[in-house]
Amino acid sequence: MRKRECVWVASVAAAVVAAAWRARVAARRSPAPAGAPRVVIVGAGFAGLAAARALAGRPVHVLVVDRRNHHLFQPLLYQVATAALSPGDIAAPIRHVLRAQRNTEVILGDVARVDAGARTLHLADGTRVPYDLLVVATGATHSYFGRADWAPLAPGLKTLEDALEIRRRIFTAFERAEREADPAARRALLTFVVVGAGPTGVELAGALAEIARYTLSADFRHISPESARVVLLELAPRVLPAYPERLSGAARRQLERIGVEVRTGAQVTGIDAAGVDVAGERIESRTVLWGAGVAASPLAGSLGAPLDRSGRVEVRPDLSIPGHPEVFVAGDLARFVQDGAAVPGVAPAAIQAGRHAARNALRRARGRRTLRFRYRDRGALATIGRAAAVGRVRGLELTGLAAWLAWLGVHIAFLIGFRNRVAVLLGWAWSYATFDRGARLITETAEQRRVEAQLHGPAPPDARVGEGAPASR
Repeated sequence: MRKRECVWVASVAAAVVAAAWRARVAARRSPAPAGAPRVVIVGAGFAGLAAARALAGRPVHVLVVDRRNHHLFQPLLYQVATAALSPGDIAAPIRHVLRAQRNTEVILGDVARVDAGARTLHLADGTRVPYDLLVVATGATHSYFGRADWAPLAPGLKTLEDALEIRRRIFTAFERAEREADPAARRALLTFVVVGAGPTGVELAGALAEIARYTLSADFRHISPESARVVLLELAPRVLPAYPERLSGAARRQLERIGVEVRTGAQVTGIDAAGVDVAGERIESRTVLWGAGVAASPLAGSLGAPLDRSGRVEVRPDLSIPGHPEVFVAGDLARFVQDGAAVPGVAPAAIQAGRHAARNALRRARGRRTLRFRYRDRGALATIGRAAAVGRVRGLELTGLAAWLAWLGVHIAFLIGFRNRVAVLLGWAWSYATFDRGARLITETAEQRRVEAQLHGPAPPDARVGEGAPASR
């Protein structure tokens, strides 16, 4: 083919692609026709946002209801809790994300219950929201296995508020230790216990060890932050129990290499303001973090569908609920069994389920047969620390630097918004080059100060302020 013909073909191809893109953008910005069915989506997490996007430009009115105004990238929440990232780096306003979808509107509201018989949502403020088709994707919350009294003592990690509270507790512990004259009390302040060695627990423990060994090592005058003790407790016989055994072993070795004390087969029998009881042993600690269990959103109970032990809705093959084919459940709120095992509660599964629920809602609106959901497992990754991670990607098991690089790439790709991708990438580059964590801010309310005083007593006296040379180095 001559050069002129090649240029002509390339020009035509570029024009076709540009026209297709303009048509797609125009379709996304087209308002729904009058009288179109109303699809209400409850929750704008991974599943809910994926469902809303899948309905862009479709002949339906879409309403997204969430009790928060932002979509949160939960897999990086632990990095906010450990000061590697700022809250705005992993969150995006829902209205901004969906601003180009003319058939979609967003309201801020807390759904108290669903009346499936009347096809109505009841909000906490008394507002009623009717729907023709419904996608429920309100996710999961913490589970303390019947010990709700442990919640204020060992915060979990599901929201930005949780992350900021954990960040406050971590860095306040070091500050209190700097002023503490009693060696036993200082050791308790510098002992951090993480309960649960799933991905969240492993990532928290690894980040805590790096904070103590690198980030804060030269910041204090009376304590040695690198002497801090990080204890990771897991009831199962190995860390990351959902991962292959070889990867679990690699994760444990990498954790221990950076100073984390890993205990498996360790049953927590008690938590109080002074520490943790583990199978008859006492660990004195002023900072206990929870990553051991999750429970489905309470909204599931109002759907009238069968629930599993964790409160998740047992959905039909097309993700609808029994008796109400117009109601679909996706994400962590749904229990979907495939090939004899439940689909895991991870972001890729939620995104796939959200898209599928939206497509089936559209098919139901058109009177067509819905399709069976099929989860495509592309792998799982968990980071442990600097150039340390484990993962399984398309059947290939990775550890160390290779897994860490894969983890970086996947998380950047899944982040919402170009600005967030750039901010996170630059933040990671800076942290890698300098070991610094730039978001080490302690923020607290009067209520938090009151609770802190109730749990741990007043702050230590200023006996060590202005003493001169460090006393413990």
